[in-house]
Amino acid sequence: MAQDSFTDILADYRSWLRFERSMSPNTIEGYSRDVSALFGWLREAGVAKPEDATGDDLCRYIGAMAEQDISKRSQARAISSIKSLYDFLDREGRISKSPCDALDSPKMQRYLPVVLSVDEVSAIINSVDLSKQEGHRNKAMLEMLYSCGLRVSELITLKISDLFFDEGFIRVKGKGSKQRLIPVGEYAVSAVKLYLDQRRTLPVAKGCEDFLFLNRRGRPLTRQMVFTLVNEQAAAAGIGKKISPHTFRHSFATHLVENGADLRVVQQMLGHESILTTEIYTHIDTAKWQESILKYHPER
Repeated sequence: MAQDSFTDILADYRSWLRFERSMSPNTIEGYSRDVSALFGWLREAGVAKPEDATGDDLCRYIGAMAEQDISKRSQARAISSIKSLYDFLDREGRISKSPCDALDSPKMQRYLPVVLSVDEVSAIINSVDLSKQEGHRNKAMLEMLYSCGLRVSELITLKISDLFFDEGFIRVKGKGSKQRLIPVGEYAVSAVKLYLDQRRTLPVAKGCEDFLFLNRRGRPLTRQMVFTLVNEQAAAAGIGKKISPHTFRHSFATHLVENGADLRVVQQMLGHESILTTEIYTHIDTAKWQESILKYHPER
């Protein structure tokens, strides 16, 4: 019965996130993973059902995460998910009081993402072997990631009908299905046009005709395929930094800020809800010149 209780609550919670909170599929999956991990721990701890968990149980769970050297950022995300779960149970009348009052998010230093230099971006893009069948596709994908600051989910769902190259922009559907228009550079336009010329000779699965980037079977790419591509090309270019597709988005935004772009414009291009999220790129810029000052200061 305990197993059914955990399973049923997780299913109900996912439905609540989707229909009541209108969260994106990726966010729902992230919250669900965190809650599933908690449920596994509660079962092993002998807690019969989620409603029976106490504040001490939850504090011990977060403490166990810390002992496993799980990052503070991951701990904070797990706490957010757990609080959301018990908020749901409280609203549904399944508990009389949330056990989350004792949970505090760990104090974190401001997260500064890995950023590539312009030369490093160029080296990765130029490392693509265009003689291979997927060469022009891969180069076009990398160009679009950097030129438009796209999320992986936005890249793999980009449609041919979203391309307005004559007008100089693309249409992107981001988080919460919100659409935004993003200017696109000439290098990306050129790379995509070359890929489209080649794509016309390749198989396309039924129903996938409008998707821009396709795999060898003519179907949309997966997130994992894009991650693999980025890591392979970084290795081919001799880039030692630990990067992901999102690194191109960070680099795109950082280079804009470094060159004087208005922060509100960058916010709109990235599709950030809050300007506070975009402000991280001003901190990256500050960290860069601070490091330079410390390196060359005569009293160092």
